[in-house]
Amino acid sequence: MSGYDDARTAARALATEAVHAGRDDLARQGLHAPPIDLSTTYPSYDSRAEAARIDAFAATGAEPDGPPVYGRLGNPTVARFETALARLEGTDAAVAFASGMAALSAVLLVRASMGLRHVVAVRPLYGCSDHLLTAGLLGSEVTWTDPAGIADALRPDTGLVIVETPANPTLAEIDLRAVAHACGSVPLLVDNTFATPVLQRPAEHGARLVLHSATKYLGGHGDVMAGVVACDEEFAGRLRQVRFATGGVLHPLAGYLLLRGLATLPVRVRAASENAAELARRLSADPRVAQVHYPRIGGAMVAFEVNGDPHEVIAGVRLITPAVSLGSVDTLIQHPASISHRIVDADDRRGAGVSDRLLRMSVGLEDVDDLWADLDQALGARATGAGGGSADEGAAGRPAPAGAH
Repeated sequence: MSGYDDARTAARALATEAVHAGRDDLARQGLHAPPIDLSTTYPSYDSRAEAARIDAFAATGAEPDGPPVYGRLGNPTVARFETALARLEGTDAAVAFASGMAALSAVLLVRASMGLRHVVAVRPLYGCSDHLLTAGLLGSEVTWTDPAGIADALRPDTGLVIVETPANPTLAEIDLRAVAHACGSVPLLVDNTFATPVLQRPAEHGARLVLHSATKYLGGHGDVMAGVVACDEEFAGRLRQVRFATGGVLHPLAGYLLLRGLATLPVRVRAASENAAELARRLSADPRVAQVHYPRIGGAMVAFEVNGDPHEVIAGVRLITPAVSLGSVDTLIQHPASISHRIVDADDRRGAGVSDRLLRMSVGLEDVDDLWADLDQALGARATGAGGGSADEGAAGRPAPAGAH
């Protein structure tokens, strides 16, 4: 089910890869759009050969040669998306799952199966990732630390180091090259959901595993749920074995939608980032806003803390959609302490910089003046004599980078 990328050795720009990776065989087949293969099973009249292929998969997790076998081993449409995402992230392979949490769970299970249950992690992470680790639902044990403490936190049974940068929801940034060095031989997993390969490719900085909630920017239209891990082929084989055993497979239609979403990923991320940077600038100069978090790397996410009641802002938006999730073509806003990070202990949440007045906004592709008009009215009446601007506002009225907080 591989072999959809004959141009692997050719150097191509990311925008070109986004359009063509996973589709390089189509013209030879007389096709323009990728086909959707919805089959759950496939006929085979050579059961001896099937047995050999199953044995090979059981040994290494490598994708079976020849025609597909069964939907839980893999699917040709999903394989196209995996090929394309691996090309964009600069890794050997990628393995797709039914959700981002299924993908993270598979990584933890791979390491646990090797007796490496200890995880070192840096907060903040996505709330459900935090919960999965803290609650020990998969038998893992976690040590939370800051980036400078990673090396000291490692143990002989440490199987993984997990970071997210820019982080959800504070947009704090981490020096990936320094963290990868601190990890030594322990695999570093980077959640790259917010940045996408358009803004950073963690594998180039030493990460062995790159995690995406593909539900977000990779899909890009709020209509598909998926997760994916980009990695080397050895780790991919183990992930495929876990996926086969646990059944966390991605539906072929979702794979098709994700491949379609990748084609416009660079254009969407750059356009939304321009809007986000402008909104961050305006928010940082607004006396109703206490602090603005916007990463040095850029991107379409903005977090800001209000002086007033954040729940009133959520209730007051009309153009912007008050909803969890992110990465769609339309703008979404939510209150992390109530939704995305509610499941994290309140003290841990606040200790990671997720204050009760923090709002997280995923900026879309609307006209920026229309978005600002909606935010302006949702923030309520401007206080008179309130002083000017955010405490983080620089001389030019720019927001302070999230990494500084």
